[in-house]
Amino acid sequence: MKRLILIDGSNIMFRAYYATAYTGNLMENSKGVYTNAVFGFVNMMNSIVNDDFTHIMVAFDKGKATFRHEMFEDYKGGRKPMPDEFRMQIPLIKESLEHLGIKMLETELIEADDIIGTFTKKYYNDFDEIEIISNDKDLLQLVNDKVYLKVSRKGLKDFTIYNKTTLKEAMGVYPSQITDLKGLMGDASDNLPGIKGVGEKTAVKLLDQYENLENVIADKDNIKGKLGERIRNDFEQALLCKKIATIKVDCEVEEPIDYFAYSGPNNESLIEFYQEMEFHSLIKRINKTVVRKPNLDFNFKLITDSFELDKILVDDSFIVLESFNSNYHLAIPLGFAITNKLGSFFVPYNLIHQSLSLQMFLSDELMNKSVYNLKMMKVILLNDGYDICGVNFDLLLAAYILNPSNTKDDFRVVVSNFDYNDVSYYEEIYGKGAKYQIPLDDMYQKYAVKKTIAIKELKEQLLTELKENNQYLLFHEIELPVASVLAKMEVAGINVNQDYLEELNIELTGRIENLTKDIHELANKEFNISSPKQLGEVLFEDLGLKASKKTKTGYSTGSEVLEKLLDHHPIIEKIMMYRMLTKLHSTYIIGLKNSILKDNKIHTIYRQAFTSTGRLSSIEPNLQNIPIRYEEGRLIRKVFIPSSHNFLLASDYSQIELRVLAHMANEDNLIQAFRNGEDIHTKTASLIFDKEEISSLERRVAKAVNFGIIYGQSAWGLSEGINITPKQASQFIEKYYARFPGIKAYMDKVVSDATVKGYAETIYNRRRYLPELSSSAYMQREAGKRNAMNAPIQGSAADIIKIAMIDIDKALTKQKLKSKLLLQIHDELVFDVHYDEVEIIEKLVKETMENCISLKVPLVVDQHKGKNLYETK
Repeated sequence: MKRLILIDGSNIMFRAYYATAYTGNLMENSKGVYTNAVFGFVNMMNSIVNDDFTHIMVAFDKGKATFRHEMFEDYKGGRKPMPDEFRMQIPLIKESLEHLGIKMLETELIEADDIIGTFTKKYYNDFDEIEIISNDKDLLQLVNDKVYLKVSRKGLKDFTIYNKTTLKEAMGVYPSQITDLKGLMGDASDNLPGIKGVGEKTAVKLLDQYENLENVIADKDNIKGKLGERIRNDFEQALLCKKIATIKVDCEVEEPIDYFAYSGPNNESLIEFYQEMEFHSLIKRINKTVVRKPNLDFNFKLITDSFELDKILVDDSFIVLESFNSNYHLAIPLGFAITNKLGSFFVPYNLIHQSLSLQMFLSDELMNKSVYNLKMMKVILLNDGYDICGVNFDLLLAAYILNPSNTKDDFRVVVSNFDYNDVSYYEEIYGKGAKYQIPLDDMYQKYAVKKTIAIKELKEQLLTELKENNQYLLFHEIELPVASVLAKMEVAGINVNQDYLEELNIELTGRIENLTKDIHELANKEFNISSPKQLGEVLFEDLGLKASKKTKTGYSTGSEVLEKLLDHHPIIEKIMMYRMLTKLHSTYIIGLKNSILKDNKIHTIYRQAFTSTGRLSSIEPNLQNIPIRYEEGRLIRKVFIPSSHNFLLASDYSQIELRVLAHMANEDNLIQAFRNGEDIHTKTASLIFDKEEISSLERRVAKAVNFGIIYGQSAWGLSEGINITPKQASQFIEKYYARFPGIKAYMDKVVSDATVKGYAETIYNRRRYLPELSSSAYMQREAGKRNAMNAPIQGSAADIIKIAMIDIDKALTKQKLKSKLLLQIHDELVFDVHYDEVEIIEKLVKETMENCISLKVPLVVDQHKGKNLYETK
């Protein structure tokens, strides 16, 4: 059967953009190119081409002006301007069609609807069936015996199909009456007024009686009441609206119909396009259906005898430890892939238990090794009593330093940033969801060996780039050694007081139950307190509180809304407490209980190559985000305890980011204040308010300004944080810059340099790339400026604490001390201190942290010890 699909490209791409844009978190690739509309559009096209058809065409509007604007100047006049973030994606959307093997058309002064209309008439006899895909119901006028319209309710999966019969059932009119309907009732989306006061129901009744608009107008003098008056007043306007709404079916089409025959995508160019866009999920989809040409140079030997290992373990080897499970504390180690001058090999993991040669080779400092994710390898090996040393290259860390946005969880995604694609995606090997499993054949062995070859191929390129960027020191002296420190910390883990954790569980559960009962009583009904929709109805309909805003999904019940209602009803305070306690219970009580391993400890994973600033983040579980704002949250810290008879020592950098700012900005007033040991927030308040005696409120304002400056906070953001007017906040910021001119000059220079270079950098040349600074969208540029101001400060502080960790680890090892570094919580280091070493460790840690780097201001460390983490604060 010959079947033609006609797609309203303009309609589809608008839907693709706004389907994700409403969240405010637009997709963009590592080069700063927005891609959310392209991704959505391509996904929709992929859904369509899975259908059964012979020919396909996508029509677009070309430009703003059409022949309809000549007829009615305000045609589509009510529509908002197209966002710049969307506009810049349109050429990429059209390019995607070329790679997908789909032809498109666009014509000056003509809309996509008219091109589609012309195809339905011109090629009517060439096809058994013609399908139109669009949510524009103007196209319903084209429906007939062969032509039907598919309108989607959600994505391109849930369709309503309109033919002559279903259209009449759904709307009460026939296709030929759609333009009459538009003439009578108008169309708000196109800014067509129609007849004022005539809605859809009235228009349908008139057409049921008169068949068309012209017949209605012919009898206008006999139609009584307000309706007759309205028709007599606006009938000329109605005729114009009908004319405007009528789709042209006689546009010129030069290409023969066979030009639009579909023969499939150009997979080679499509993959290249997807790689440029960084659509890795779509590349995986192609890989599942396309047989890729094997690399004929690729071969490896499976080592099954431990005695063979002596022949292949040589200097300058590229090694991958393949394992199964994203949480490598629980991973099943599968084996070692090794590539070197002797060839490529796969060594099953069990051979390490049999081979002293392999154990010694891995731990030999003099045998140079290149790897991917040293920290992960080290943790797995240390958990089995082995180790890996002599690593002089880690592809993951090198890629991360070159551009923090390069690194994701998937090896293939990382190397594709360097135009290397001869390796599978993790998901293609191990599956996902219910199908996540170790493959039965040798797939994972080939996959692992392919990774070692990739490391070998990319090593020199990445090292050259690091040296060109003056980042080799950052790579070799900070990130590589700190990976080993973090591995030791992760393996050590931290002890948990499970009895106290259960006490907290019982206490919080009871309080949540009591709060639930109280809230239901105050609401005079039972409802799901955790449902924003149900909560909004209770607060703003049942209890009559004043709503700030209502969206399509219901009333807003965010924390900022509730805080403004605190004094209006006793239910609000209880709801806020309920939210806090349920969050604590689910995230920390239950979350921590589920994270305790067989040794009764929690072993977090530090994501070393993840954040854009160089700071570490923590997962499974996150131990860097334990709440301290409320006492209920702080009590969770009591769960974390030292080894038997030992102490926990917390050593925290005091105001390190402000100290880094003073150093980098070379701001004399700030430098002198820190050198004199003054309270920096009191000093700032004194300068801002021009007085010596400072109140606690004034100090709080100064503190907010100090930290706001670091994060590039706007006057509006500051005003929200300390509950003052934006004008007052702006005055505070201006005064701050006047009193600290070096900071203003520094911040302006940072933004200016980052705009020219495309990145901001730390003391140790860590870069944060900021493509948003060149965005045509104001809000994106402003976000880029804030990031440019913050990245050097936060990143430098992150580098400093990493250096301290490395130096402390060296000292602990050299002095053969029993105490261990357990946690890094941003600016704080937590140690399990042996009871015989308390004074030694306190002195060693404080001196090392305060002297690991020389700045223009002193670094100061505050220390507290206790029998649990709560006591260290």
